Amino acid sequence: MQEPNKNLLRRTLRDRRQNLHPDVVREDSARIREHLLTLDRIRTARSVMLYLPAWGEVDTWPLLDHFWAGGSEVLLPRCCNGRPGIMEAYAVTSRDELGPGCFGLIEPRSDLARLTPAPEPEVILVPALAFDRRGYRLGFGGGYYDRFLPSLTCSPWLVGPAYGFQLLDEVPVEPWDCPVQLVVTPESILHITTET
Repeated sequence: MQEPNKNLLRRTLRDRRQNLHPDVVREDSARIREHLLTLDRIRTARSVMLYLPAWGEVDTWPLLDHFWAGGSEVLLPRCCNGRPGIMEAYAVTSRDELGPGCFGLIEPRSDLARLTPAPEPEVILVPALAFDRRGYRLGFGGGYYDRFLPSLTCSPWLVGPAYGFQLLDEVPVEPWDCPVQLVVTPESILHITTET
């Protein structure tokens, strides 16, 4: 897919997500979380990397509380100032360790949360504007996860939470794209099978 078409798809999906009614965001996010927590590998993970929602994204705040209550390590991304496309993982133990970050996001505070130079999450929830049935994602165009995921020394389960309209038959793929193993919508849990 040509870049202008890719950018148009991004804009269309971003606008649709940002215009979701708050009731839809709340209800669909709750159903997605219920699906996620039926999976033993997620429910019992000792270390998870989440994202904090912005602009209508699937709400992950209750998952922080779930994993904190269970004693799991919760990692959150923080964009590196002055280094476009680069993010680091911080271990966060309470909401008090969060504050305003890049791009209007809520991020770990570097003076309170603990930088984790070699994170080893068992599960990573990966945000995106869309996923396809092969597990590939259409990100926001900054390349943060494209650079972060290959830098890991572990092999976490990559999970894509998505509203139903964000699951497409196909998204444009670049050679460096790393597919998720699971896409979870309010309606379904899609396990991605790798064809060899």
